[in-house]
Amino acid sequence: MEEKINKSALVNGICIVVIILGQTVVPDPFREHVLGAGYFGFSGAITNWLAIHMLFEKVPGLYGSGIIPLKFESFKSAIRNMIMNQFFTVENIQKFMKNGAKKQINLDPIIDNLNYDYIYDSFIEVIKASKFGGMLGMLGGTKALEPMRDPFKRKLQEKLREIVKQPEFLESIAKNEESAGELYAAWQEKIESMVQSRLEELTPEMVKQIIQDMIRSHLGWLVVWGGVFGALIGFITSFLP
Repeated sequence: MEEKINKSALVNGICIVVIILGQTVVPDPFREHVLGAGYFGFSGAITNWLAIHMLFEKVPGLYGSGIIPLKFESFKSAIRNMIMNQFFTVENIQKFMKNGAKKQINLDPIIDNLNYDYIYDSFIEVIKASKFGGMLGMLGGTKALEPMRDPFKRKLQEKLREIVKQPEFLESIAKNEESAGELYAAWQEKIESMVQSRLEELTPEMVKQIIQDMIRSHLGWLVVWGGVFGALIGFITSFLP
């Protein structure tokens, strides 16, 4: 903030010094040229500074000043529209989700890391709880089926790999993606509601501060160039008859 104030103060200070020198030190016939540069430069710099100040602050008697705080509702609406229309469209959400799905479509790591021992033990529990449980007891109990564990695990793993590569399985995923349109729209509504809720917390002062932080440092150069071009115009016009 001080850097921005110093730009304006420096340019206006230089112009005032030039005016003072032109009034007190510079002799004729150069006085008129120096005063022209000083007055026009000061006029250009102070006018641009006032214009920048009027963007952010209400000046009594000056219609249209303080436009940013006065129009903060419009700025909030513009921010909301920009966020939703540029970033969180249904198409962008769908594209993001599809790209994420493509990166994770390889199911081999999941299949490899399944707890097949747990699945096998659950399978045996089902047999024990069924009408075959008594027959299993006559055959030596669950220990009699233990040699089946490894072949069962290998076969189940093979079958799972076959299933995820079948066209029916892939078509099912595609259908789910197509029917996900309503889900994407629902997500968009939820995101918009969250954005709107956050924007409602903004006050005119907060909106003013956000915009100041974004652009005021750049607007400070308007004061500098206003002084420079004003001084140049004043210097040139001082030679006119």
